[in-house]
Amino acid sequence: MKSIRAVLASLCLSLLLAGTAFANESADKVNINTADAAALSRVLHNVGPAKAEAIVAYRNENGPFRSPEQLAQVKGIGLRTVEQNVDRIEVGAVKPPTAATRAARPPAAAGNKAAAQLR
Repeated sequence: MKSIRAVLASLCLSLLLAGTAFANESADKVNINTADAAALSRVLHNVGPAKAEAIVAYRNENGPFRSPEQLAQVKGIGLRTVEQNVDRIEVGAVKPPTAATRAARPPAAAGNKAAAQLR
């Protein structure tokens, strides 16, 4: 009888510790507007280094994401991947550019007057 109690106590303790481990794993979140590729691939499931680089490249070309669902517009990222990671994704505001970062930007292309007017 004592051995059964010991086994049950061990089993309960194991389940408790396993539940804590899973809770800590899902606590990681990443801001898709500020994170680098390494952080994206570390936190998001089914997103490796190549997909993380694609996310960063898309963000650099198209501006910040307004919702997690916009990740599905990145080549290689589907809605299923977004749905699996929705609890890990944060969409925070991007800091407005400072005078130093504005000066560091390359000049707009001659044919792109709209981009030049935004600066």
